[in-house]
Amino acid sequence: MGRAILLFALCVLPALVAAARPARTQFEVEGYVYCDHCRAGFETQKTTYIAGARVRLECKNRQTMELVYSKEATTDSSGTYKIRVSEDHQDQICDTMLVSSSRADCRSPSSGRDRARVVLTNNNGIASNKRYANSMGFEVEEPMSGCAEVLRQYKELDE
Repeated sequence: MGRAILLFALCVLPALVAAARPARTQFEVEGYVYCDHCRAGFETQKTTYIAGARVRLECKNRQTMELVYSKEATTDSSGTYKIRVSEDHQDQICDTMLVSSSRADCRSPSSGRDRARVVLTNNNGIASNKRYANSMGFEVEEPMSGCAEVLRQYKELDE
């Protein structure tokens, strides 16, 4: 009888406690922030990545567009940011967005590349909890030299 109680205490009770506690989903949103030296609107050979740029993840209620969740991060030396999110945001619209650049010569958000949508739920068929956001970019005021040749190469590839 004593062994049965001990076996119950060691095996069944921890399982019951774990089942009663809701599982917390841990997501990691990852992306890059770059400087568009050619003002191309996308990454090119002249692109550099910005260390120290600030980005924000915001999730909003799909019906009311009320802000439900917000968290900021800073890019590392490779221009990469990582934001850990511990909740499932299944019925919400979540976007990463540029907040600020650490570079004085590259501070204007690139139109159309200033935010990226991410899906933060496990109910979508994605097995991994890592979510990759599209790269976001700032642009310089004046294109650097050599950009005309770079953009010409892209045009030749289209034809």
